[in-house]
Parts: sequence; C-alpha cells; structure tokens
Amino acid sequence: MTSTLDRQTTTPDFSTLPTPHTEAEWLERARLVRTVLAADAAERDAAGKAPYAEVALLKDSGLVTLLGPVEHGGGGQEWPTAYRVIREVAAGDGSIGQLLGYHLLWFWAARLVGTPEQIAHVEAEATRQRWFFGGAVNPRDADVVIRDEGDEITFSGHKSFSTGSRVSDVTVLEGVLENTDTHIFAIVPSDQPAITFHDWDNIGQRLTESGSVTLEGVRVSWAEAAGFRDKVFTPRVYNTLNVPVIQLVFVSFYLGIARGALDEAAAYTRTTTRPWLHGGHSSAVDEPYVIDLYGDHTAKLWAVEALADAVAQEALPIHREPDAVTERARGEHEVRVAAVKARATDVALEITSGIFEATGARSTTSSLRLDRFWRNVRTHTLHDPVAYKRREVGRFVLTDELPEPTWYS
Repeated sequence: MTSTLDRQTTTPDFSTLPTPHTEAEWLERARLVRTVLAADAAERDAAGKAPYAEVALLKDSGLVTLLGPVEHGGGGQEWPTAYRVIREVAAGDGSIGQLLGYHLLWFWAARLVGTPEQIAHVEAEATRQRWFFGGAVNPRDADVVIRDEGDEITFSGHKSFSTGSRVSDVTVLEGVLENTDTHIFAIVPSDQPAITFHDWDNIGQRLTESGSVTLEGVRVSWAEAAGFRDKVFTPRVYNTLNVPVIQLVFVSFYLGIARGALDEAAAYTRTTTRPWLHGGHSSAVDEPYVIDLYGDHTAKLWAVEALADAVAQEALPIHREPDAVTERARGEHEVRVAAVKARATDVALEITSGIFEATGARSTTSSLRLDRFWRNVRTHTLHDPVAYKRREVGRFVLTDELPEPTWYS
C-alpha cells in the first residue's frame, strides 16, 4: 500500500539542487521538505497509509544522512542542527518529523554503544546506501530474550511499539542475554521472515508506523553486537546519553507540531475566520482577543524554542568528547533536558488545542483536520509522565540530586 504523497508538481527535484553544507543550508532543505509535506498533510492523516513516499522524500532530500560522515556523502552535522531540522519537518507533518527524529537517533546509536570499527562501518554503509532506521526498543515491555548460539545470537520476543517498522530498511533491536543482566543492541534488516510488524491505528502520529513487533529468532553475528569484543561489553558514561538525546528529539517534534498548528491556524484566521458580530471589527485579525491569543502562543513557543536550542548547544562538549563525559556532567544535562521536555509538552498541548479559540467554529470541519496537531502531540506526550521530568528538576534544585540513568531519565 502506498501513501498519497505523489504530486510531482509540489516536490522539488533534489538531484538538481546544490548539496547543503552549512546549518543554514540544511535548515533551508528541511523547509522545502516541510512545504511538500504540509501541502496534503490533512489528507494523508485521514488516509493513514504507510508513509513509503514520505520516507523516500526524506531520502531524496538527503535529510536521512544529516549526521553521516561527509566523506561518504553525509551532512556532517551535529545534534543542535539535527534537532532544528526535525522541528522544521514536524511543522509540515508531525508523523514524519517523529520518523526522522527516531531515524537520526538510531543512526547515531552506533556512536552511543559501538566499537570504533562498528561505528565506522555502520555510518559509512548507512550514509552511502541511505538506510532508513526503525527501532524496536520499548522498555515498558518484557525484555526480548537473546540466546547465545556460538558465533551468533538470536532475538526473540514482542514489543508494543516499533516506530518506523515496515517503512524502515534496518531495525535496531535490544534485548537481554539469557540468564544474565547483559543488554545487547544490534542492527538487523527489517524485511525478514523472523520479524513481524503489526498494525498501527492510533488517534495521533498516524503515519509513524509505530505498531507492535514480534521477533522469532532473529539471527545476528556476535561481531554485530554493538560494543562487544569477545562477547564482553566495556561500559562508559556516554552509553547513557540515549535518554537525553531522544527526549530532545521528542521536544523537537513537539515544538515543530506546535509551530505547524500556529502557522496553519494563522493562515486560516487571515483568510477565513469571521470577526465576532458584536465586536465592532471588520476583520478577525483586528479582534483584540485574537491578537492576544496569537501573541501569547507565539511568545510561549519562542521561549521554549530558545531553551531547546540552548540545551542542545550545552551538550556539544559531551558529544564531541564522549570518552571524557562524567556522571555529573551527564546528570546536569539530563536535568536541563527534563526542564525543556516539561515546558515543550505543556506549551505544545496548549497551542494545539488553543488555536480553535481564534479560528472559530467553522474551522472544526473534518476536511481541515486541524485537530490532527493536538492528536499528534497528545498521543506522543503520553510516552512518559511529564510529572517525573518536573520531579528531576525539583530534586536537583532542592537537594542537588542527579537523575539516575534509566530508560527514561
């Protein structure tokens, strides 16, 4: 089944465009992708089809190789740029923003836990071939069981969520070695008989292909077990940076969805919303309550975007010197991430539900599907309770307690 994103007249021929090199050029590329996605986002949300064409768009535009090495055709960019690119894409379509964010996370995961040789191999191959990554790593479920079978290991089990699933080229698996507490990550081809992806049919983020997955003896060479040498893993503090990074990925597409909602609502208000008949104004854009609403929402969004950018920049020394990061530096960064995650959640929910106060009753027509912005944010912000993010910040302020690294902190 294909998606409805097939209108050649709205899709640039990226092969004819100059290759982006700077952050500004990559952001401009992301804006082009946003424009393409936004053109029929409502229709595609209604159809809910697997986003094969949308993933092809991400590949053709080069965004999937944003973090890849330049020598292999990648963008050579760092996380602050990646977060802003995700934000732009999500403004056009929240689902595709999430897909790109998760893809970049799993692309980077080789650096998180891999050996130098594995990092070089994965990044070279993934960049040259423009792999699209999915992931089946949901910690709320029972651990996937890994069995040692000599030169190979096998993954068996079930996960409730597997973002990217059937539209991905490769999937990151994680499980626990049988009769131990040893966790192992590995990258495997997504299209194989031992992996079965199940349907995704939720109220929001409908095009993320985040349904459940069943693994039945997925075979992987021990040489591909991330970070292992002779079946032994040597841990480092940097291995725990997966949570701060993915939480900032979440922040990025929450803020992008909020921006998309605000921009689409403002366009509707300028052209279609009618002024209140007893307000004495001839245009909705002159209504004091409408002006106040857009001013309030925009100020709040700008504030959280600025905080998100600052927190991303603060992490650059950690990512540039991964072997030098201390538990203290990691913990303080996670507190800052928790703070921006809490604010982004609240502001995105407020904006995506609040736009209707300015757009008016007629904007609730099903054909516009303006509710998709709220549905998208509401669906994903249930990923982990935001109260626990505020708790991390509060405990740090009151007692200098650092968050203990877990799957969620």
